Amino acid sequence: MSTTDRATVTHNGPIAHVVLNRADKRNALDQAMLEAIADTIGQLSNARETRAVVLSGDGEAFCAGLDFMSFAAMLQNPDSVDFMARSHNDANLFQHASTGWRDLPMPIVTALHGVAFGGGFQIMLGADIRVAAPDTRFSIMEAKWGLVPDMGGMALMPALARQDIVRRLTYTAEIFDATQALEWGFVTEVADNPLARAMELAEQIAARSPDGTRASKQLISDTWGADRASTLMAESVAQKSVLGRENQTEAVMANFEKRPPNFKD
Repeated sequence: MSTTDRATVTHNGPIAHVVLNRADKRNALDQAMLEAIADTIGQLSNARETRAVVLSGDGEAFCAGLDFMSFAAMLQNPDSVDFMARSHNDANLFQHASTGWRDLPMPIVTALHGVAFGGGFQIMLGADIRVAAPDTRFSIMEAKWGLVPDMGGMALMPALARQDIVRRLTYTAEIFDATQALEWGFVTEVADNPLARAMELAEQIAARSPDGTRASKQLISDTWGADRASTLMAESVAQKSVLGRENQTEAVMANFEKRPPNFKD
């Protein structure tokens, strides 16, 4: 287990469990939390032995959004934050806290409870799969403070929800529940125990060939919204990259021999 002041990472075989660790503030995002998230993403980017990640929040909420004291400090000195700096490839630190999960090679399953407001809402969008408790509340909260969503949400929401829904929620900052989030596409499924369900999904993912899973994640990311010809070519390239390799052959043999596969990371 690795620990920072704001996040913990526990490895259980091929599954890593990342916990936002600021329960007394409902895991609100201050500079230390953003840096902890970035550091965690950096650690996982090279974790070949990790086949799936579960992301959750400690305490009564997943993430309540930007820390109020941090927000107040920015209001007093707007130039103290360099939003234009591309510190993490094409993103700044705030954006990397959400888009960085999508850029990781292994699937991310997020367990949601309590609230996912503002920056917390955008962080959850970076996951591949989002499981929410029935009473979870959500909001694109930035309009309440006269701001725009600026943590990668606009890069991630178009693949999930209709444009008119995104516009409505962005303009109004209204709070909505898990049933609405599921209907609109922001949540994958609703479960009474989202963490247990997220772990179950992670175990299912981890039982598959890590080569095939990583190639599939990259394929989906590369082709979502792409033209037909580019998508068909990307499928062919991805399939060629895994066909006949050791883990793919092991998947076939395990099925034929009716035994659990023994994949190599």
